[in-house]
Amino acid sequence: MKFPAINEQMDLLSRGIEDFVAPEGLEKRLQTSLKTGKPLRVKLGADPSRPDLHIGHAVVLRKLRQFQDLGHQATLIIGDFTASIGDPTGRNKTRPSISLAEARQYGLSYLEQAASVLDREHLQVVYNSDWLDNMNFSAVIKLAGQVTVAQMLERDDFSQRYKGGVPISVHEFLYPLAQAQDSVHLQSDVELGGTDQLFNLLMGRELQKKVGQDPQIIMTVPLLEGTDGVEKMSKSYDNYIGLSDTAQDMFGKALSIPDELIIKYLTLTTDLPMETIVEIDSKMKAGENPRDFKRLLGRELVKVYYDEAAGLAAQEAFDQLFIKKDVPDEMPEFTVKDPEANLLSILGDSGLFESKGEIRRLVKQNAVSVDGERVNDEFHTFHSPGEYVVKAGKRKFLRIICV
Repeated sequence: MKFPAINEQMDLLSRGIEDFVAPEGLEKRLQTSLKTGKPLRVKLGADPSRPDLHIGHAVVLRKLRQFQDLGHQATLIIGDFTASIGDPTGRNKTRPSISLAEARQYGLSYLEQAASVLDREHLQVVYNSDWLDNMNFSAVIKLAGQVTVAQMLERDDFSQRYKGGVPISVHEFLYPLAQAQDSVHLQSDVELGGTDQLFNLLMGRELQKKVGQDPQIIMTVPLLEGTDGVEKMSKSYDNYIGLSDTAQDMFGKALSIPDELIIKYLTLTTDLPMETIVEIDSKMKAGENPRDFKRLLGRELVKVYYDEAAGLAAQEAFDQLFIKKDVPDEMPEFTVKDPEANLLSILGDSGLFESKGEIRRLVKQNAVSVDGERVNDEFHTFHSPGEYVVKAGKRKFLRIICV
């Protein structure tokens, strides 16, 4: 197997990484791969209890795909056994478990959706019940003897629950150990995960050391905020962009994210070169309108899951539906000469609203848009000269002319 140069691999693989444990170790293992032609074993554990995938889940899946594209062995572990324990990560109470049969069924759905990101033909898919469910009680006791209660209480969610008098079931301590045992069983070189999984991933390194294996490299990716810019992306918060969304829905939802998340989304969810993203960041800091870069994000996001033509078509469809079609031919106009004037002051001076309180209320209700893009900041400014159409509520329109 012929691998790309080390610096090329490191540049690609380190993009968007939050926690990078032993990067020098990864470089050494890549050098060994280059000499021997043997690929690295890269592991990602999937929790099948949440089978509806969105682009937040895809951040780590895309990292696994990068390893695949570089020629390494990607292993996706469907955690059917660990799902039956219930991952305590980020929980303030014991999480309900599900049956192995349910976890297997959810795993099929997970795999079907993940296939839109991963190279299915070159992906090793395993179920951790194949080895964990066969451990006898003696083996479990031996596994539990590898760590102390004090080590477990170093984990934030456990320590907070303990200090708060919230019960912690003994079986919850076994979850990190079970996930760590996956690394031992597969002899993984690299394990990927979200930042919330760091404790579990480090536990894998510890168990590997105890059995004489080289400890795995750990690479975590940030958790992606949803389109509201506040909560972690989740279907329950209705702030998600689904992997199965249509191209037009993906584009439209991308336009609704807060301006401050544009760079993070471009970095974690698209294939746009980093030098281009750095340039965009500089332009926005210099005062260029984020709206144009948000539209670029929408096109690039659609391109990942469809193609470039679909991205352009989604933009045109969005414009037709939300900008051209929904805007009356005639509306009040308001000329702005102050480049520092913000949305609240402009709408307040326009005379269309009873008070600034009404404007603030509409903004909080996500009922204000500029050229079809929802605005959730009452102090939104219009950086560039030109015309902008503001819609507030269902019937109020204002054409702002910045000179």
